[in-house]
Amino acid sequence: MVEIGEKVGGKEGYHKELKIGFKKYFLSLLLLYGVESHANVSWMSATLDNDFFVNKDNGYTNGIYVSTYDVYDHVASQQKSDVWVKPLMWSMPNRSIDQAVNVYSFGQTLTTPYDISQTVPSESDLPYSAVISFTNTYITVGADYADRASTTLGIVGPLALGEESQKAIHSVISAQDPQGWGTQLNNELVFELSRGRTWRQWVSDRGNADILLGVNGSLGTIKSGVSTAAIIRYGENLRDSYATVLFADSRTSNPIAVNGGWFFYSGLALKYNFNQIYTDGNTFRDSRSVDYDHNTNIFALGVTYSWGEGSLAFAINTPFSFNENKNADRNLDEFNSYGTLTFAWAM
Repeated sequence: MVEIGEKVGGKEGYHKELKIGFKKYFLSLLLLYGVESHANVSWMSATLDNDFFVNKDNGYTNGIYVSTYDVYDHVASQQKSDVWVKPLMWSMPNRSIDQAVNVYSFGQTLTTPYDISQTVPSESDLPYSAVISFTNTYITVGADYADRASTTLGIVGPLALGEESQKAIHSVISAQDPQGWGTQLNNELVFELSRGRTWRQWVSDRGNADILLGVNGSLGTIKSGVSTAAIIRYGENLRDSYATVLFADSRTSNPIAVNGGWFFYSGLALKYNFNQIYTDGNTFRDSRSVDYDHNTNIFALGVTYSWGEGSLAFAINTPFSFNENKNADRNLDEFNSYGTLTFAWAM
């Protein structure tokens, strides 16, 4: 990893110039890799994760993602994957598939401590952190299971523009001005490789309900961990949209209905994180960090509806713990409740 963004030789404005440079760089990546002229269908989506949906303003406080989707029908496995996910393609099944989806996402996530009014937050609180990133996700879809490989490259620290983003948003909604961004994590390049699969384990006789099971593993400085999940859905045209649950694992969007379908869903995910940048702090230099329970359990409740060339999805994600033994450390579960809203449309 390379740490960047420090002032060199006392040159004023260097830090600001690098911010602008990285912002232009990631926007260029989105534009360059977000267009594929040979796709059968192309979509675009915008996702907002925010804790104001659950009346909070701390922890994982905001995430914004803009994604493009190139959908291919009846292609051979690994045919349409991009160079970004090549390190993981050996693990994808070598079989003919019904559909492949290449997703290019640009996003920013913000994490803040419990009390954003303090200039110097408590050492036992979550540190301020922001990550700005580019993700390429490749999904193959079969009759009863779908696979995902994704690569994320990004930067954590002041260059990720977290302070500017949160203060701008809070100014618009007349929320409290955050005071402690001067203590945020340092600039550092970060990455994450992720691999997941979901199975359509059970389908009702009428086809209006199903149960999906999934597993996921990730490795990187953004996060390393493993997880398993179960989702039950009720609605219409479920077959065409079951693979979209894989988007939630990579945080590019919600599970969404397509082709005139709709569904309600409820899900439970059990996760173990070996490391995560927003709690462990910088990887290669000293920074703020906080002790935490590496086990995380998430309950999700959501709804999605599609029409014509559009789709809308909303969900609430709430962590919970099976362990009622409270220790002296702050329970970080309360910092990870948020609502998520996605709007997708055909291009």
